[in-house]
Amino acid sequence: MEKPSKLKVTLVTGRTIEQGVGKEHGKASKEYMESVSICYMDPQDMKKLGIKDKTNILVSTEFGSVVVKAVKSIRTPHPGLIFIPYGPWANVVVDPETHSIGMPSFKGIPAQVEPAPDKPILTLKELLKLQFGKC
Repeated sequence: MEKPSKLKVTLVTGRTIEQGVGKEHGKASKEYMESVSICYMDPQDMKKLGIKDKTNILVSTEFGSVVVKAVKSIRTPHPGLIFIPYGPWANVVVDPETHSIGMPSFKGIPAQVEPAPDKPILTLKELLKLQFGKC
């Protein structure tokens, strides 16, 4: 049976302890980047895509696309659900509209995941330059 090249999923974002610790090192730090440029996935979804833990993946929504590292979730099962910690990489794929409340919606976003082992995860500086034309 051929593996699908893309998987339709629902994206959820939120805070993690690792993200909070990384932020203490500074948002330009390696620790912060490694704590937020990841995507937790159900191991069965990773298997469906034929990817291993720490493989780069492309996450796409109607708002944008971003390369992050797939990480096997320990909170399973949750097939069809992915989680990206709050941060600049998640911000690329969430709706920027705040609906007058000052915060975008970070939950329940239709998304698509595909393997991207040959695509790099952009640094914070590269990501900001790509998204805003400056850093």
